[in-house]
Parts: sequence; structure tokens; C-alpha cells
Amino acid sequence: MNYCEFCNALPENSGNPNKAYHAEAYGFPIEDDNELFGRLVLEINQAGLSWTTILNKQAGFQTAYSGFDIAAVAAYTEADRERLLADAGIIRNRLKINAAIHNAQQILLLQQEYGSFKNWLDAHHPLALPQWVKLFKRYFKFVGGEIVNEFLMSTGYLKGAHVEDCPVYDKVLAYGPKWAQNLDNV
Repeated sequence: MNYCEFCNALPENSGNPNKAYHAEAYGFPIEDDNELFGRLVLEINQAGLSWTTILNKQAGFQTAYSGFDIAAVAAYTEADRERLLADAGIIRNRLKINAAIHNAQQILLLQQEYGSFKNWLDAHHPLALPQWVKLFKRYFKFVGGEIVNEFLMSTGYLKGAHVEDCPVYDKVLAYGPKWAQNLDNV
């Protein structure tokens, strides 16, 4: 069963967070840099865990990481790292926490050069997944192939978030995802 089938089979009043995420967020383009950063933080933290666990902790992540404010996270100190390691509302993994802080610092540098994180992504689109992974590894920490793939699919840069017969597929397509603009290159 694919993700679309799983989510669409959940009852409307399901407490499972995957249903709302699938219908309202997954694959839809994101314009805001802080929201893009937040999605990257969530994708990194999902490594080795279920996406349901991450979605259930999403509000905790947003609170713990200053609303995913890039500049705030980039300025985190050792005291902030210790605070995050003690926060049961998130995934308490030192490597993932350090990656979030490092990645926020890198995004600040990309914003200086490109005007925004989104502009940096747009400037490199379209790329095939292997090239995206190589590019992400040049700038960011804790970004393997699966994390980069999910981040880019979930933000509309790579095709695959929804199968074509999923009711959400056409909604995503209506937003003009990046992958739809260059289908031959993706």
C-alpha cells in the first residue's frame, strides 16, 4: 500500500496525523524560508523513525526550535543544545540537533547570496535526485538520499508525493509544483 492509499483509507475523523498532512501539506509548494527550514528539520528527524512519530511531535519541534525561525536557531548556544537534548517533545538526538543548528547557519549564508533559501532551491531546479543529494551534502548535515528525496518531494520540487489517481494529486498540480514545470527533466 502506498502513502496515498494509506492516508485516503483513514476515516475522516481519524486522529492519525498522516491524513491531514497528506491532504494539506505533502507535495504542496512552500514559499516561506522558515517553513522550508521546518520541513527540513522534520525530515532529518524522521530518519530511523516513523513519519507518524514526527507528525505527532510537530508542534513540539516548532516550539523547541523557536517556531523554525532560521536566524534564531542559527544563533543557538550550547545551553540551547542542552535544552533541546532534555526536551521530551522532540527527538533528542545530538547529531540531529547539531544538524538543525548547522543547517540554519548555512541557510543564513544562502539567504545572503541568493536572497532566500527558496531562491537557492529555485536556482538549482531542475536537478535529478543524485545531483540534489550532492548539492545538499555540500551545504548541510544529516542529509542522505532519502532525507533529500522526501524534503524535495514534500515541498514540490520532485515528483512522487502523490500517485496520479490520488484525489490530492490534482490539488497539488493546481499550485504549480516545480516538478510539473519540467516533467522531462525530473
